Amino acid sequence: MRRIIISIHLKRFLWVVLMSIFFIVSLSVFIVGFGQNKAIIPEFLMKSDDIVFNEANGIPKIKVFITKENKIEEMFLEEYVRGVVSAEMPVEFAPEALKSQAVAARTFALAHMEEFGGEKYKSNTGANVDDTVKCQVFIHKEDRLKSWPQSKKDEYWNKVSDAVKETAGEVLTDDGKLVMEPLFFAVSSGKTENSSDIFSEDASYLKSVSSPGEELAPKYRSTVKVSYGNFISKINAEYSNSGLTTATLKNSVEIKSRNEGGSVKEIKVGRITLSGVKFRSIMGLNSANFNIKFNSSNIEISCIGYGHGVGMSQWGANAMAKSGKSYKDILEHYYKGTKITSINSFRN
Repeated sequence: MRRIIISIHLKRFLWVVLMSIFFIVSLSVFIVGFGQNKAIIPEFLMKSDDIVFNEANGIPKIKVFITKENKIEEMFLEEYVRGVVSAEMPVEFAPEALKSQAVAARTFALAHMEEFGGEKYKSNTGANVDDTVKCQVFIHKEDRLKSWPQSKKDEYWNKVSDAVKETAGEVLTDDGKLVMEPLFFAVSSGKTENSSDIFSEDASYLKSVSSPGEELAPKYRSTVKVSYGNFISKINAEYSNSGLTTATLKNSVEIKSRNEGGSVKEIKVGRITLSGVKFRSIMGLNSANFNIKFNSSNIEISCIGYGHGVGMSQWGANAMAKSGKSYKDILEHYYKGTKITSINSFRN
């Protein structure tokens, strides 16, 4: 009797093993197909980071100059956009904010691709863009994952991938034309700036708008302290005729005017008058929206905001997303008069 029972259990075990093997083989065939057939992956089995790019999808390629490797890498546009979103915007931001970043990044890319009427960035590399702040920062998936907590890697990458997938092929247009300067920056001072005030280029879609809810951003407020001597040295390195002296410095510096967004338009320093943007560059400030205080031993320059202040504020976009606004609402707010259009409208 004991032998019979053992035999029955053994047969059941073998049956389970055979059925498991059959299921695995069947599923493998279902996923990868037979012979040379292309992969067939049902939607419910796909993860966000399993986006498949190929020529048949009609997705264009972009040439990116990878600076640390000193070479051009050609990649699918949507892969590039994923790398930009993951590098340019904190992944902890709301999904709708990430989507707005994806559309802005894709628009910037097309504005530097000749087949869509754009121009390559100025360089001798032959690439459409590079991976630095000269264009927009791009980072490969492997490098990005290294900087995230082990327990969050899949969640974060899937979040970025979803933002790109759900806006795939979408770009910004202005009066039926591709937006050529979809500028963005980190933190505003409560309002963005007119492009004409900061870059001397008047783009109709880059106008000063309100941008509330950014006070919690780590770099919303910042302070730089410099000695009197260091202040004079920095100015004289650019303007040797400034006429600044330690004794007269307090009475030689005056903010003359401000732009609509709050940044300094002109500041008088000794015998010279320069733009707030230039002064920011000389002093290494976070923004051109600053005030100056003369202490007994140093000069204290306090700033509000971080970045050039033109276009979409990333922290402002996140504030809007958290309040229930969609990525389309966000883009329409920061890029006045623009519409979202398919890239197929701009193929030459």
